[in-house]
Amino acid sequence: MKKIQNIYDHKDYQHYLNEINKMEISRVYCKHDMAHFLDVARIAWIMCLENALKYDKTWVYACGLLHDIGRGCQYATGEPHEIASVRIAKGILEDAGFEGDAIKVILKAIANHKNETISNQLDLDGILYRADKASRACYTCGSIEACNWSNDKKNLKIEV
Repeated sequence: MKKIQNIYDHKDYQHYLNEINKMEISRVYCKHDMAHFLDVARIAWIMCLENALKYDKTWVYACGLLHDIGRGCQYATGEPHEIASVRIAKGILEDAGFEGDAIKVILKAIANHKNETISNQLDLDGILYRADKASRACYTCGSIEACNWSNDKKNLKIEV
């Protein structure tokens, strides 16, 4: 999966990842780091396999790595992170070797990953939405009581 390594090695990706890490250094809630990005990618890939969805694995992993890369922009300027993530991801995807439909599908999924109306869709948009939510182990969090997620949104038990 050379394209995925190309994303990770990209100077802009590293810049924005480092910005997020700096801004979240003392964050007590879920972080937006490589562990989260890879958790989302892996869960999304499992969901694709379980639902017999025929997405290229690199597309799924690209979504996982890039869906929150604009989080630092949101902290700095208030720009919604899904919009910033699409803006940042476009150039990274092109430089990483993605083309045409792949870029369109990946960017659409990133743009929609907070859109609850697509949560049940059996496409990459819905998969990314659900994988992002499923990746959070709220049941182990020391800050669960202060978290602004509603209890029905929190993952209060292990789901298989």
